[in-house]
Amino acid sequence: MNEVDKIAFIETRNGQILSTKSKGKTKFYIPGGKRELGETDEQTLIREIAEELNITIDKQTIHYVGTFKAQSDGAKEGIIVKMTCYRAKYDGTMKPTSEIEEIKWLNYSDLEIISEVDKKIFRFLKENGDLE
Repeated sequence: MNEVDKIAFIETRNGQILSTKSKGKTKFYIPGGKRELGETDEQTLIREIAEELNITIDKQTIHYVGTFKAQSDGAKEGIIVKMTCYRAKYDGTMKPTSEIEEIKWLNYSDLEIISEVDKKIFRFLKENGDLE
């Protein structure tokens, strides 16, 4: 398998984007994760965000942002991560779960602490006026 299929939750406010750092990792990542066998994008998004941020995605508000591909961090050359991104409204108060060490709002100047695929997403959001 040369492509890692991931779903991401895009939440921007005041020119910043929600990002998380998993325990044991050095980089921040846009929240989300890998699809489980047979899951739709919507199911993956709802499950992963509940697991990572302890919030409930409102499935009626999910809308597609874009799909981005780049070399997967920490993987051998040629392993690509495909990140399919969605926005949505949610219920609850965000708090890190057992796998998340830190939740942080990042801006475009934080490129050095994020993954390669996230850099592409940040550039896209900057061009669209969502990131400062």
